[in-house]
Amino acid sequence: MADQPTGASTQRTAQQGATGSNQPELIPAPRTGDDHDDDFDESDRDSTLGDDTASSTNSVTASILEYRTIKGRTYHSEKHDSKYFAPNDEQQMHSQDITHHYLTVMLDDKLFLAPVRQDMEKVLDVGTGTGIWAIDVGDQYPKAEVTGTDLSPTQPLWVPPNVKFEIDDCTKEWTWADNTFDFIHIRYLFGAIADWTALFRQAFRCCKPGGWVQSCECDVVMCSDDDSIPENSVINTFWNPLWRELTKKLGLSFQVLEERLQNKGFEEAGFEDITEVNYKLPIGGWPLDPKLAEIGNLTLLTLMNDLEGYTLVPWNIVHGESTPGYQQTLAFLRKELRSKSMHAYMKVRYVYGRKPGSA
Repeated sequence: MADQPTGASTQRTAQQGATGSNQPELIPAPRTGDDHDDDFDESDRDSTLGDDTASSTNSVTASILEYRTIKGRTYHSEKHDSKYFAPNDEQQMHSQDITHHYLTVMLDDKLFLAPVRQDMEKVLDVGTGTGIWAIDVGDQYPKAEVTGTDLSPTQPLWVPPNVKFEIDDCTKEWTWADNTFDFIHIRYLFGAIADWTALFRQAFRCCKPGGWVQSCECDVVMCSDDDSIPENSVINTFWNPLWRELTKKLGLSFQVLEERLQNKGFEEAGFEDITEVNYKLPIGGWPLDPKLAEIGNLTLLTLMNDLEGYTLVPWNIVHGESTPGYQQTLAFLRKELRSKSMHAYMKVRYVYGRKPGSA
């Protein structure tokens, strides 16, 4: 079952690409008696299943950072035009670190899929978040200079000597010279980019001829292969519609895979040897395969750690800040996500391509 395309698939895109995968087929493990304790019961209306809220982190450079605060959560400075929906505080950063871990497990402990040169000199990590990917790459490639950029300086002060971080908005004109980087890594920018082709054209310009650019994105709409998510579930009535409505209101897509924005952007930017690799990202430990169950548990932990951080601003935008029922809705959603009877997963896609040597 290790090569079943229903687990992960790799394919060359329209012009010149490739496809392959080593993710096992995503099938549920047999239920045991103990599993039924996690089933969602519509009569269970306990709204005290946990509190995702956390105090904002205090910064010694608060006068410079000018973070926005919404109901105790901090968000990037208003000096950025970006409408990014997620907070930048410690609780959200913890979820981002867990995300990095489950994606690394998914890739069999690799940090990327692109066939980069082992002697690469300069690496760029766009939307670095906590900087954990950039730091890991800096450790693995001590001779490479690794730069991570983000809207907020949420990265640690103590990092490998070959790693540095900069505040930058990737939706603006990039300031790096042409042909600067051997490898440009872009991950989880869904809901932040209005023009994906423009983003990849910037990456193309700043990538060295023969260098690689890789994009990893996730469609956060949850689905199942066995119709185990009821139509009247909170997943189908709140979570999934929330992201589609937010896309309409912001003009920023949360359906990057569905709209094939990575693929189109890479092709229009001029990359060659474009490769697409698809994965199913289970939510919870319900898969039969041990590795997928581990990934699912980590994904669940990511969400449960900060479900409010992911949904607070989207709720306010789509439903209105004064609309009642937010915490109650999250309580039911937590219950459903914990249930092993609902075999929910999200889709993740890696797309990477090479800048032609003659470009």
